[in-house]
Amino acid sequence: MAKPARQRETNNLRAIYRWHPQFAGGDFIKYFGDEDINYDHATLEGGDVLVIGRGAVLIGMSERTTPQGVEFLAQALFKHRQAERVIAVELPKHRSCMHLDTVMTHIDIDTFSVYPEVVRPDVQCWTLTPDGRGGLKRTQESTLVHALETALGIDQVRLITTGGDAFEAEREQWNDANNVLTLRPGVVVGYERNIWTNEKYDKAGITVLPIPGDELGRGRGGARCMSCPLERDGI
Repeated sequence: MAKPARQRETNNLRAIYRWHPQFAGGDFIKYFGDEDINYDHATLEGGDVLVIGRGAVLIGMSERTTPQGVEFLAQALFKHRQAERVIAVELPKHRSCMHLDTVMTHIDIDTFSVYPEVVRPDVQCWTLTPDGRGGLKRTQESTLVHALETALGIDQVRLITTGGDAFEAEREQWNDANNVLTLRPGVVVGYERNIWTNEKYDKAGITVLPIPGDELGRGRGGARCMSCPLERDGI
């Protein structure tokens, strides 16, 4: 965890998995943070990690997740054969883009909800793959969209951008219009107040299950932020 207020969470979880009788000795894969070492600048938070399927994981390098943290996780995923590639995308370092899922979520097999600033042509993006010697091969991509299309094996990714004009889109992004929880391809849970973005979802054939969340959003969290999926079908 990047911020002091949350850094003890890792220690608490590590203690539970090591010593709690329900978990101690369990055959769990621990990708990052279990060793008794100082990770220094290698920080990683779950809101920046998006499992997009077909062996690919998308990670945002935000104000909370560093390049060092991305590489630690990528090496662990490759070591345990849990992923074939990791896509790392540079995000703005400010609170409105706290995590990747505040600006981008995967809502259908070929469709992403996205705040337009994330997919500008000048946004830097890399694909990490195993180099065959226990290290990483880093390939800079032309665009994030191209990296996603390659990873998913599709000709064209569909993007549904935040709704309304520039001011309305900025407000709805802050209110987590793009931070939706996908229950199945094409069905999402999101805040009812984001009327412009929800209208765009509807016109694109995405079913939105609206929930109230005026107070929840003050903590900078949307439906995806407040979930912890344990298992899902592949795509």
